[in-house]
Amino acid sequence: MRLSELSKQSGVTTATIKYYLREGLLPPGERVSATQAEYDESHLRRLRLVRALIQVGRLPVATAREVLAHVDDESLGRTIRLGAALWSLSHGPEPDEDAPETAVARHEVDRLLDRLGWAFVQDLGSLDPVHRALVASMATLIRLGYPCDIEYLAEQARLMEQVAVHDLDMMESYPAGAEQVEMAVASVVLYEPLLLALRRLAQEEESARRYGL
Repeated sequence: MRLSELSKQSGVTTATIKYYLREGLLPPGERVSATQAEYDESHLRRLRLVRALIQVGRLPVATAREVLAHVDDESLGRTIRLGAALWSLSHGPEPDEDAPETAVARHEVDRLLDRLGWAFVQDLGSLDPVHRALVASMATLIRLGYPCDIEYLAEQARLMEQVAVHDLDMMESYPAGAEQVEMAVASVVLYEPLLLALRRLAQEEESARRYGL
């Protein structure tokens, strides 16, 4: 398809598509003349992901470019490729290393991961921005005096394991390579808010069942 058709099918203006091309967010089309190029379904798919990253995920262009570079890096194994792309996303505040609660929180996170048997992420430790975000959240609970029960958190984590299985099952339903990683990244940006909304709706429903109106 030509640029105008790509714009029509994607809902993205030609000016914006040209901007994405200049910024390296969208791979160039196949040149058919000095002034024209053709695009295909992979460009439509990539445009959806770019819009998800920038419009929904609110990522700066430079960060979106970093995520997409990892998505396209075929030299990496699947786990590292996916992890590198997801690590480039926003994960929340970093732990305050000067706060006394942080050391306690890090110990509690280690206990939790050990209880779960999540050896891979435990070995990564503070190299993983998601691990650091978990430590920061745990430290906040401790600082404010809220319960930080490992058994409760382990039960919640087991539910997240089931979600992760479904996530990867859905990812594997797509052709191997960049398309799978694209889907995994899009699911983080688009589905995490949806899952949070479902959790809150479930709490509302359970409250009504238990206590009435």
